[in-house]
Amino acid sequence: MEKPLLPFTMSERVLANAFVDKIKRNQWLVEVWGKAPHDFTRRYEIKAKSDTLAAQEGIRRFVAEMEARRDH
Repeated sequence: MEKPLLPFTMSERVLANAFVDKIKRNQWLVEVWGKAPHDFTRRYEIKAKSDTLAAQEGIRRFVAEMEARRDH
């Protein structure tokens, strides 16, 4: 029986961490850094109701950006 294909291999997955700092009410500065081969750092200003939601959005944006780089 053949194994199903996974959407990404381990080397292609975008692994990242985020640090969140409050700017003002519902406004956050999110710094996201990735692990090789996506070892870049990005900063995003994000409007969100909590630091957790801001971190999730920052990582989502980072992953989208890294996947767009892969397409070129």
